[in-house]
Amino acid sequence: MQSRGLYTLANDRVYDQLIALLNSIEANVSSNIPILVIPFDHQIERITQEIEFRPNVKLFQDWNSIQRWEDFARQVWTAHPIAQSQWLTRLPAKNIGLHRKFVTFDGPFDQFVFYDADSLAMKPIDDIFEKLNTYDFVFNDWEHNKPEGQTALDLALATQTGCYPETQVRTKLHCSSFFGSKRGIFAEQELLALKQKLIDCQEVSWVPRWWDDAFLFNYLTLRSDRSQFNFTLSPNAQERTGNCADADPFVNINNVLYNEQGLKPIHRLHYMNYSPEDFFCLSKGEDVDVCYREIFLHYRFLKQPDQEPKHLQAVNFPTQLGRYIQKISQKLR
Repeated sequence: MQSRGLYTLANDRVYDQLIALLNSIEANVSSNIPILVIPFDHQIERITQEIEFRPNVKLFQDWNSIQRWEDFARQVWTAHPIAQSQWLTRLPAKNIGLHRKFVTFDGPFDQFVFYDADSLAMKPIDDIFEKLNTYDFVFNDWEHNKPEGQTALDLALATQTGCYPETQVRTKLHCSSFFGSKRGIFAEQELLALKQKLIDCQEVSWVPRWWDDAFLFNYLTLRSDRSQFNFTLSPNAQERTGNCADADPFVNINNVLYNEQGLKPIHRLHYMNYSPEDFFCLSKGEDVDVCYREIFLHYRFLKQPDQEPKHLQAVNFPTQLGRYIQKISQKLR
């Protein structure tokens, strides 16, 4: 029988979000499915302590795999056209930790599902594992709907090769925040062949955004010529739902969200475009403008209901201003 499990990627900065995700998985997916937490960096003291109290959760510790994917990412991005700009070559590598999610392909699970830590699981994932019996990759997002110029791959460059019509490239676009796949994909020889295409054949230019793990993932899944399924392109309309907290309207039924139109169950709620600090402050009882924040607080304190803030307190203007300036300075750095 094939082994199945879950992965996520975290460090202490997303401590509150990780707890909420793990609790939502236990409540809505399974209480005993094995979960591996991939360390985003070495700041993992708090999440390591939390994992000790969860028998089905462990830390991913295959450092050879982590190094393999970090080396791959650095080599690819060094060859990117943007990296050839003189002033950019002096910048340190950024977002390298995000590329660690690709260690899922080296891990112990024959079939797996990856959740970004800024997510909440909303339903069982049997349908994803069922699809993995037919497909190599399973997604559930609307990246294929983005207008040209905002897509994860340069459609014109990808189609100039004659290998793919634009319609095929577009339907295979996806994000990297939630996906199902299988162990053994992108093994050493396959990844080497893809790296040669990216660097030697300069196909890295197909990837329009420098140091973006999701954009690079799109190249890898497309160029590997493996089968994939996206629930948002399903012929079954009941399977096509939203997932973004700040964009899609949902209905809350007993702390589980459903698509507003048709009450269709969603796989996960994705809190994209919010910072970890937003959830840290929210968990401390501050009145932070986060959509579906009551859902987050429910799962964050599911095992500690007495610690859940009873009333959210407004933050004064000087504090708000200071945080805004800090956020801007971090982006500039």
